[in-house]
Amino acid sequence: MTYRLWAVLLFLVTIGFSWLLGGWAGYRMLEQEAHEESFRYTQLVANELKRYRPIPELMAEHPLMENVLLNPDNQRLILEANEEMKRMANIVGSSDVYLMDRTGFTIAANNYQRRDSFIGRVFDFRPYFQDAMRTGDSAVYFALGTTSDIRGLYFSHPVKNGRGDILGVIAVKVQVNELESQWQRPASLHDAEMVVLDDDGISFLSSRKDWLYRDFDRQSPNPAPSLRYPNRDLAPMAITPLGQPWGVSAKVARIHVSEPGVDQDYLQLRTPLPRMDWTLQVMVSTQPILWIRIQFLIGGFMLFLGIFLTWLYLRERYRREAELAQRGEQLEKRVAERTADLENTNQQLLEEIRQREEAQDELKETQQELIQAAKLAVLGQMSAGLNHEMNQPLTAIQTYARNSRRFLERGETAMVDANLQEIASLCLKMAELTRQFKVFARKSEGPPSSIDLRQPIDAALKIITAQENSEGVTIDWQRPDEPVMIHGDLIRIEQVMVNLIANAVQAVEGVDDPRITIDIRSDDDGWQCRIRDNGSGLPANTEQVFEPFFTTKSMKQGLGLGLSISRQIVDAQGGRLTGHNRNDGDGAEFILTLTRRETVE
Repeated sequence: MTYRLWAVLLFLVTIGFSWLLGGWAGYRMLEQEAHEESFRYTQLVANELKRYRPIPELMAEHPLMENVLLNPDNQRLILEANEEMKRMANIVGSSDVYLMDRTGFTIAANNYQRRDSFIGRVFDFRPYFQDAMRTGDSAVYFALGTTSDIRGLYFSHPVKNGRGDILGVIAVKVQVNELESQWQRPASLHDAEMVVLDDDGISFLSSRKDWLYRDFDRQSPNPAPSLRYPNRDLAPMAITPLGQPWGVSAKVARIHVSEPGVDQDYLQLRTPLPRMDWTLQVMVSTQPILWIRIQFLIGGFMLFLGIFLTWLYLRERYRREAELAQRGEQLEKRVAERTADLENTNQQLLEEIRQREEAQDELKETQQELIQAAKLAVLGQMSAGLNHEMNQPLTAIQTYARNSRRFLERGETAMVDANLQEIASLCLKMAELTRQFKVFARKSEGPPSSIDLRQPIDAALKIITAQENSEGVTIDWQRPDEPVMIHGDLIRIEQVMVNLIANAVQAVEGVDDPRITIDIRSDDDGWQCRIRDNGSGLPANTEQVFEPFFTTKSMKQGLGLGLSISRQIVDAQGGRLTGHNRNDGDGAEFILTLTRRETVE
């Protein structure tokens, strides 16, 4: 019972620690996400302020602004100022540009042609006017427009004369939607909301429309927000502080928001925005914390289970080792007895393996000799044809030589040169024929390699067409234009092709219009070479023709080993050789299938 109690206690401790660790990791991850969102939007606001802050100062230095303020009754100057401000607004992309005198009275504006023009209105109550007049420097303010009721950033700068006296203030308004249009939050793993608060805690920018112009600090109403946001309720948000989670920095806190459509906890991070009295509040949903804790619970459970099972395994192992130690002495005695028997058996097995390897080597050597003997037998059968093929060129060479001597006596050197060219051509033909027979007669040079299937077929045809019995036989070799790369032994495949084509030539003897067709086509397993004839065909049992010493020919034409040896050669090349009677007419068809290889450039 003791170990079970300790197991339960360890399990409870593991689950509790996993729950706390999951919460710590989850809140740290949410805090990091909140900092990233805060930094991104802070940089965005800072860039916008840098973009528009120097514009009013540049406008204030325009000589036309000073002239209008010094001559407020000159309609021509006011019209020029209106047009110039309209042009400025188009250049900087602002919604409004207007000029006020020292009393806040608007003298000129870019919207002078509109019915809601600022001309004639007094804005001395606006902080951006008051700050510019008081400090003599640029000012920035955010508010709802009293005329347009549109949110905007107001950038202002005093217009001074040559002595530095303030004559008035020029203001530029940039609508907030210009800033919000760039507020495109990247797709994140968790839900997040962002609001920008003024110094009174009122939200004037928000990722949710229903959170706009809401009091996030629950401050008592005062005149400043009312003037800044006219006709807005400024209702406080239903936010309940939940304290600071364990493991996070002091800048963040956990809150609960109870609003229509939203009732959940958030991790809140507030960051002051640069050069303004604004505060960026990022709120990241804490819903993923539960899933992270569940994942840590699963991990903790798996860790506990692994430790517990390891302990059980070690406990059981130690028990078994104790039992095995008791049996060790008995086993040692039995092992000693069996060792002698195994050594004797091992020696017998080694001797049998050696004998079998010797037998396999002898069998391979016998097979190679049998293949070479079959090849030499084919050469012996073809010797008469080779004699016939050599006698014709020799007779022609003798005739050309005699004629050349006569032409030489007559001084006809042109005819002598022509006869010598013919003699050289016949010699090359005889040399090529004897070379082909020499290549065919030699043994294989080594392991299979990538070869072009067209080469052994071309070589076999040179040997076959040199035979006397091939005269009158039409051999249709449908030679592909592109290389047909296969994996095999060139000499062995040439021997197979000589056997197959020679058999086809013998099969069409005595047939009207004897014809042999050779073609190559692609197959799922590789390349197929078909040798088809229009002879008498094969016996009913087509597999019987591949048995040793089976033949339908006379003893003079062979012993019936050609097809059997050819199949052995093809099987050794990893291919397949089959034969059957043709379905489209008289005669037989043999199909040689070999492994495909990519074309080598």
